[in-house]
Amino acid sequence: MSFRLQPRRILFFSLSYILLTVFAFSQKPGGTGGGSKPSSTGGQWDSAAHSNEFGAVIKPTTAEDEGKIKFRSETTLIQVPVVVTGKSGDHVHGLDKDDFTVFENGKQQRIATFEELVASKSKIPPPPSIPGEYRNLAISVTEPRPVTVIAIDTVNTPFLDQAIGRHQLLRYLADNIDTNQVLALMIMTSDGVHVVQGLSGDSDQLAQVLKRVSGGLPQNQGISIDNQANASAGTIPVIPQLTPKSSISASLLVVQALLDYSDTKAAEFQQTRAIEMTMNSFLGIAWSLSGVPGRKSIIWLTSGFPFVLSAPDVVPGDLAPLYERTMKAFADGQISVYPVDVRGIATRGEGEAKPTAVTLPSAAPTQDQVNNRTWLLSNTYQSLNEFADMTGGKAFYNRNDLAGSFKRAADDSSSYYLVGYYLDTKNNHAGWRQLKVDIDRKDVEVRARKGFFVTRATVDPDATRANDLRAALASPIEGTGVPLTLTWNGISGEGGKKKAAFHIQIPPDGVTIEGGEPAHVNFDIAIAAYRDNSQDSKPAITTGQSVSNPVSSQQLAVIRAKGITFSKDFEVGPGQYTVRVVIRDSATGNVGSVTVPLTVN
Repeated sequence: MSFRLQPRRILFFSLSYILLTVFAFSQKPGGTGGGSKPSSTGGQWDSAAHSNEFGAVIKPTTAEDEGKIKFRSETTLIQVPVVVTGKSGDHVHGLDKDDFTVFENGKQQRIATFEELVASKSKIPPPPSIPGEYRNLAISVTEPRPVTVIAIDTVNTPFLDQAIGRHQLLRYLADNIDTNQVLALMIMTSDGVHVVQGLSGDSDQLAQVLKRVSGGLPQNQGISIDNQANASAGTIPVIPQLTPKSSISASLLVVQALLDYSDTKAAEFQQTRAIEMTMNSFLGIAWSLSGVPGRKSIIWLTSGFPFVLSAPDVVPGDLAPLYERTMKAFADGQISVYPVDVRGIATRGEGEAKPTAVTLPSAAPTQDQVNNRTWLLSNTYQSLNEFADMTGGKAFYNRNDLAGSFKRAADDSSSYYLVGYYLDTKNNHAGWRQLKVDIDRKDVEVRARKGFFVTRATVDPDATRANDLRAALASPIEGTGVPLTLTWNGISGEGGKKKAAFHIQIPPDGVTIEGGEPAHVNFDIAIAAYRDNSQDSKPAITTGQSVSNPVSSQQLAVIRAKGITFSKDFEVGPGQYTVRVVIRDSATGNVGSVTVPLTVN
């Protein structure tokens, strides 16, 4: 099996509007279509939903641009998973709330909720399998378990280093896996995230699949380490001036300088692309884990971050909103990232050297080039540490025992404390909030995420509504924040356009029921259908609807008992299709999606 994917049929949208037309839900059989009355069997949800487009795709602002934040709610609970281990690495149990102190921006917070969680190691029940049903949750998990996603990064990792990482991963799988641990293997590529094996407890199968996986080309393939360092340091090679008396050797140096200049500019572009690919991959992986309870670990096999991350809120300009959104998805999903540098022991040195301007190239590396290589390596380590700290993980680098690193990362989610406090909404300034968790005990290591962003996107899900729907429709993996099941109800009609009918079931608590008199249910549904034999990336059908309905006390009882179900159809011509269905909870921003085949004869 190869890492490389066929070009993904990515949905392109207008820069001004997501092209989603509005449709009304079908009436239930025998219904009048005059309201939102539950069926006699319960769970059927009819809607005369108001019409409105999903809205403009607006470029999000960054935290530093937003100034003050208007909170939608006076109470916002911040939950922080905290791993506590002793000197030997064993988990420390039996602590209580009084042992913990939480600081936000240096100010002590009152702990409102506290719980010690030990992940279940009981056998994973098989998921229900009903012919014709398509679910976005591949396993039946209702309680916290040790959940680990192994993400092999081909975007930022040289080809040979990828092979080393796979070899060490096989060693780890052979010696250390708990058969009841929930595992997944995903590949981060320039074409998006490729799921090699979804969440399951079958480590033997994962090892067999991994043996058939080959490498992929990194984004900076063919660009020298010196010019990658130039791009990261922001130093552009100097091109010397020629004179009529210049020697042939001087002319050759100018040619080399021109090549280095071109490669450095190419590296700048490729690094920007690598940042976007990496963040989009992480966002998709975070959404895929959002419906799984408990703390989750992502083991990130990589050779480094594609940019220098010297502080949580310092990222390249236009990509800052995507970065902030990804950090929010990690925090919401209680996901920690464990970067593992697959290069092992470093061979290019490290230290505190600073980048310097590049001078004339020569056959041997100049001192400036050596400084830049050293600077790039040391800042790679710093960035991996910073990224891990921000999510509550730990970075592993400059070591050859990669299998031991994998084990440490996977073990962290088996036992932890969940500490919660209410956000101080009087502090309405947008930006990064620093977190610190202390334990009133000696000789323990405390690991928790080091902060979170407070922006319009984190306090108001409507701020990212259009962009989330666009990203979810284009993502190659399923979101699980809203559990859903889809079944086809048949094809009807004649001629070039037929109706494909489907049925969706959302379980109780799948979407938020907002309080009030009356209560309300608010969610978006978006659908894109791609022809399987199409040569372009545009969908044949794109449709959707925003649903905002009052919920009576009788309806609320039905929904809490049996969930929400609804049926709909859309017009499509004959052919083979891949259909992507997305549900987004308007109150929380949680995203659920499922991808299903469709044949229209």
